[in-house]
Amino acid sequence: MPLLDHLGITVTDLERGRAQFAPVLAALGFAIGHGDDHSLSWNKDDETELILMAPRDDDPEPHRHGRVGWQHLAFAVGSREDVERLHTIAVTAGWTPVREPKEYPRFTERYYASFVEDDGGIRIEFMHNPPRDV
Repeated sequence: MPLLDHLGITVTDLERGRAQFAPVLAALGFAIGHGDDHSLSWNKDDETELILMAPRDDDPEPHRHGRVGWQHLAFAVGSREDVERLHTIAVTAGWTPVREPKEYPRFTERYYASFVEDDGGIRIEFMHNPPRDV
């Protein structure tokens, strides 16, 4: 059982959110779950459920990276090639590249990641940080 049960993300447009999130989450092994006019969910085994939600007003203000609140969601993947593959899938689905796949030695000498944002400013990261060889 995961400690974090679900993560709800409000997007500027639910159908556009579906088009952008669905290919990425499918590539990560998530299956589509419950959906209606107000929300849509994805599930994977015992992972945290991800739920996209429609905005509550007609003119939602996009998220601004760096403000108090949401920062980004990082997906840990098995290899550098997976980082690159998921980055390509996201960009093809309409995500905007923020940082292309590269090493981040300020985190660890093994850290390799990319960052993308959706139309509403929601940022996700694909990262690979293998354990240090013992």
